[in-house]
Amino acid sequence: MTKEMIISLIVLFVITAFTNVLSTLKTIFMSKKIMKPVYLLVFVDAIIFATIVSKVTSGDGIQFIISYALGRSVGVFIGDKLEDRLALGVLEIDLFLNNKHKMIQLADRLREVGYTVNNYSGRGNNGNKRYKIEVVVARKEFDTFKHILKEYGIKNPTLKIKDLYKVDGKITTTSTSA
Repeated sequence: MTKEMIISLIVLFVITAFTNVLSTLKTIFMSKKIMKPVYLLVFVDAIIFATIVSKVTSGDGIQFIISYALGRSVGVFIGDKLEDRLALGVLEIDLFLNNKHKMIQLADRLREVGYTVNNYSGRGNNGNKRYKIEVVVARKEFDTFKHILKEYGIKNPTLKIKDLYKVDGKITTTSTSA
């Protein structure tokens, strides 16, 4: 294997990983209905993809295909880590508790931190009284929410978590303090 071929394989690997990161970002933005950056990402990705395909198909040997496949795999991994860091979006979290006193304390603490909170009384398993706390948080603040649960000794709670695409009105999704 020549030095030029090794450099070509490394460049192919890096560029392929980069395009997969772009594709991941495109998917994230589309799922969150943030469309403006998607058009640019698709354009750049298409140009790079066309260039890469011609390189892979004209390359001698399986090493170009392997470099391409490894680049795609690493790109997915990096894209996943980037998505975790960005944590775009808003979550609606329903927390179910059996203890009314703990539910009131926790709901008040979440309000104190700055979140919009609703709480309800209902019936759960076997008709037993249960309490529901409904809170809307920015996805990147889910760890803050979990930390508050730990403050109140709540471990492994029953949670129902939904992605929200749009929130209107007087709803606070970001903590004002922690």
